[in-house]
Amino acid sequence: MFRAAPTRVRVPATSANLGPGFDAFGLALGLYDDVVAQVSDDAGVRVDVHGEGADSVPRDHRHLVAKAMLRGFDALGGRPRGVDLVCANRIPHGRGLGSSAAAIISGLLLARALVVGGDERLPDPALLELATVLEGHPDNVAACLYGGAVVAWTRASGDVDVLRLAPAASIVPVVCVPSTSVPTKKARALLPETVPHADAAFNAARTALLVPALTTRPDLLLEATDDRLHQPYRRPAYPRTADLVAKLRAAGIPAAVSGAGPTVLALTDAATAPSIAGFAGARFVTSVLEVDTAGARVVALEG
Repeated sequence: MFRAAPTRVRVPATSANLGPGFDAFGLALGLYDDVVAQVSDDAGVRVDVHGEGADSVPRDHRHLVAKAMLRGFDALGGRPRGVDLVCANRIPHGRGLGSSAAAIISGLLLARALVVGGDERLPDPALLELATVLEGHPDNVAACLYGGAVVAWTRASGDVDVLRLAPAASIVPVVCVPSTSVPTKKARALLPETVPHADAAFNAARTALLVPALTTRPDLLLEATDDRLHQPYRRPAYPRTADLVAKLRAAGIPAAVSGAGPTVLALTDAATAPSIAGFAGARFVTSVLEVDTAGARVVALEG
C-alpha cells in the first residue's frame, strides 16, 4: 500500500576519501538537494528539475533519483503505477561532492517513505546495502545517509558496514569548486593497478591517524590528510585542482581533492576559513560550509 500524500527528503553533499581514506572515509556537508515525490495514477515517472543539472539530466525513469526509487519499490514488494518527482538541486554535478550518492539516497528514502511500513521493511542497514550496490562503493552513500564523518567498508561476507564518527566541533569545511567537471570513471581510470609498498605503508599510517584527527585532534589534520595512493595519479585530470591543494598544504592548511575531484576540500577552522578564497582565486567558487550531522532525512512539506 502506498501513501497518497507527497513526501519530501533532504540529502547532504558529501566529500569522500579525505586524503588517504580512499573509498573508505566520507564526510557529510551542509549543502543539500531537496526532492519531493508523490505516487500518481498516471503511468510512468515524470521528473521536474530545478538548479544543478536542470539542463542535462533525464526527466523520466532514467533520472538517477527515479532509478533508485524504482529499485527501492522493488525491494519493498512492488512499484506504484506512476510517480511524480520534483528535484531542487544544489549539489554540483561531476565535481566530487557526492551528487550521485545524494540522488541514490534520495530515491531509496522516498520509496521507503511512500510505502506503508517501509521503515520496518527496509531499515537503514538494508537501505545502505542497496545504495552501495547502486553507487559501487559505500563511502559517499554512508556519509549521506548517516551524516557526520564515516568509515565504511565491505566485510569478507560481502555485507557493508559503517562506523559513524563525530567530527570535532572546531572543524570548518571549505570547498573550492571549479567550473569544469570530471567524470568519476575518468578519474578512476588514471589509477594504477599496483602502488609501491612504501606508498601503501605511508597511506596506512595517515588513514589510521585520520580518525583521531577528525574527532579529537584536528591539529593533526594536515599530516592526516596527506596521500600517495590516488591524488598524485589523478593530477593530469585536473592540474589546477592539484596546484591548489599543494598551495594550501604549503601554507599549513589541511586540503585534499574531494572525492574523485575536481573540487578541493579544506578542513580548517573558523579563523582560517575566510582566507581560502584568496588562495583559490577566480577559477574556483569557494564556499564555507558546516559539517552536516543529521544525514539524509524526510522533512515536512512547507505550507
